[in-house]
Amino acid sequence: MSSSGNQIDVIKKLYGEKNWQEIISFCKKMLEEDPKDLVALQNMATALVNVGKFDEVISCCDTVLQMNGTDEYALKNKIFALEKLRRYDDVISCCDLLLKKNQNDTWSLDSKGLALNELNRHDEAISNYDKSLQIDPDNTVALMNKAVTLSFLQRYGEAIQFFDRAQKIDKSIKEAALAKSDAYKKIGRENEAFLAAQGLLVEEIEGLVLEARQKKTKVFDLYCLREFEGLEEREKKHNEKQDSKSKS
Repeated sequence: MSSSGNQIDVIKKLYGEKNWQEIISFCKKMLEEDPKDLVALQNMATALVNVGKFDEVISCCDTVLQMNGTDEYALKNKIFALEKLRRYDDVISCCDLLLKKNQNDTWSLDSKGLALNELNRHDEAISNYDKSLQIDPDNTVALMNKAVTLSFLQRYGEAIQFFDRAQKIDKSIKEAALAKSDAYKKIGRENEAFLAAQGLLVEEIEGLVLEARQKKTKVFDLYCLREFEGLEEREKKHNEKQDSKSKS
């Protein structure tokens, strides 16, 4: 077997190629020489995750955890495998070990929340998302998870606010706009649902609905007018820019 430095280089190369089976075979050879080789155990666990052998992932992680009961890398790989196997009580136990080591670990709080959701312990799940958001108010994972939970519990008004917060932070989360639209529909607010589906934030929605009411016009018609005006303004600016270039 090659030296430790060369072994890591080989594993890095195989990772770059996403050659999971070769990584597993290579790590098994390393473990024949040293059954407690952490590099081999951890990398084999990750490769096994990628080929869907979740029971074997747990076996690798447990070997590491026998040596270090709070090894973060092993616990997170184990949590991922347990989630796939739908062993949610065990997920919670592993998350608690990570949180005992670091109570501000938002990843563990969010993962525990999801496991609690799967066990229909939704109020406890929300409590975990709240703790996560106290640590990081911009945590979009916790915001979306809490919003989805609130929506499931038919607390649509609250859900809308959390979908909106996630959307403000990261506009690329398209599902936030659609889920917010669906929540509006559930409470019979079709105009707001339409605007939410277009990606508008709550503040923008409320402003447009109020303006439509004051002008005694349909929300759809006012929205289309605003879009047309915006298009005209963008085209005007583009033409002005092109004129400026041609003159220079």
